[in-house]
Amino acid sequence: MAFGTQDDTDDVMNEINMTPMVDIMLVLLIIFIITVPVMKHAVNIDLPRATNQPELIKPTNVVLSVNAEGAYFLDGAQIKDEELTPRLKSAAAQSPQPDLHIRGDKAVRYERVAQAMAAAQQAGLRKIGFITEPKQP
Repeated sequence: MAFGTQDDTDDVMNEINMTPMVDIMLVLLIIFIITVPVMKHAVNIDLPRATNQPELIKPTNVVLSVNAEGAYFLDGAQIKDEELTPRLKSAAAQSPQPDLHIRGDKAVRYERVAQAMAAAQQAGLRKIGFITEPKQP
């Protein structure tokens, strides 16, 4: 009786088993073959070329001031009430249309500022802003 005899099948393998690695590579190859056409789903078109130039013409600002007595000043020059709407219409006809900045004295009646806003609306001015002075400490 021979105890401790070794069979030839128990020898240590000196080679790397390539079968699992080949299986993994084949699965990855199939995944890439399926996903590559899905990733390219865009339609090929020839887009026109254009240059982007900044706008060189900047709109001017029209400053309408109303002093404490209710007199109108358009860009620093005093104007009469009946001149206000035609002057604002000529400003509205400019291209690009200027912004209207209204400066109202704090002592002026609101009615005068509201009349100026109504005249600007009738003239066709679309952008109206108010100018205020910062509060002094």
